[in-house]
Amino acid sequence: MVKNGEFFVIKEMRLKGMSITQIAEEMGRDRKTIRKWLLKDTPESFPTRKPRPSKLDPFKDFIRTRMAEGCQNARIIFEEIKARGYTGKDTILRDFMKPLRPHFRS
Repeated sequence: MVKNGEFFVIKEMRLKGMSITQIAEEMGRDRKTIRKWLLKDTPESFPTRKPRPSKLDPFKDFIRTRMAEGCQNARIIFEEIKARGYTGKDTILRDFMKPLRPHFRS
């Protein structure tokens, strides 16, 4: 797949009079790929992925509540949500909690 930046470089090379073979050699691509991209008017847009739900999603409100109550220990909260049916790992929890923790300056 040709990246968008490469698309514009290919078009510019062609405008400068380079042949498809020369462009292919310069870019390290196959001639058929270069020809295909020269026939296009705009670069292809890449499909965006739909965000997948996290295993932590059903427990985020509970975690925020516990943190507001003063519990900043991820291990304790992990054990509490695990008892409530959480099946993920503690790393996801720690990553979620990190920006929610208060920042202390020394």
